Amino acid sequence: MSDDAIDVLVPTCNRAAALAVTLTALAAQTQRHLRIVVSDQSDGEGAAASGEVRAVLRYMAAQELRVDLLRHLPRRGMAEQRAFLLAQVTAPYCLFLDDDVIIESDLVERMARTMRQQRCGFVGSALHGLSHAHDFRPHQQAIDFWDGQVEPETIAPGGGAWERHHLHSAANLFHVQRRLGIGRDATRAYRVAWIGGCVLFDTEKLRAAGGFDFWSVLPPDHCGEDVLAQLRVMARSGGCGIIPSGAYHMELPTTVVSRRVDAPRVLP
Repeated sequence: MSDDAIDVLVPTCNRAAALAVTLTALAAQTQRHLRIVVSDQSDGEGAAASGEVRAVLRYMAAQELRVDLLRHLPRRGMAEQRAFLLAQVTAPYCLFLDDDVIIESDLVERMARTMRQQRCGFVGSALHGLSHAHDFRPHQQAIDFWDGQVEPETIAPGGGAWERHHLHSAANLFHVQRRLGIGRDATRAYRVAWIGGCVLFDTEKLRAAGGFDFWSVLPPDHCGEDVLAQLRVMARSGGCGIIPSGAYHMELPTTVVSRRVDAPRVLP
């Protein structure tokens, strides 16, 4: 296997049209050596019954891209869904990508390049919410760049560094990258609290931090499992975001309805 091989992990549930869009963006990536693994927890016959998804899968096969569309039931929560996906990984790097995200064609390549430069635990690309393109929030747009190598950080909910997450709300990061004029050829790493929706991990470092093995002590209705995994990786190996981001949120209604149990607040 190539040293730059990446397994792209996509959890999905009842979002066939959105999944088709996400897969189409993956098919256009300049980064090759990709294997896409989809864990489908949709009702009925699943995503494969959708004409849109079948059409994209045919297109990806023509591009010689490997896609493993796996049915994974019953539903036992997002942490277990992510643990299942991580168990499928054989590549040195794995990209967790939500099923409602559009990514620019060079994004995976830029994330992988940053990972090789920084040798940290994860590199994330925060999602732009372009319905907020005219919603300017200067008070939420502070950014703290890594000037040298990314280093481990211990971050906890409610701490000072936790406030960094506001940068990823609405279209804040989109406004920042436009104001600073940072182009794709000048990608920079910055400090984060956590990143949702599009995160590339060093597979070995994610597993060394426990991955998502904590799923069994959470009720099926929970949130924040991705945050907890990132916090644990960051404490051991460091993590960062990149600007400019190249990920765009479709801003569909969430499929995680209950947020009563927030993993990073109930588990150490």
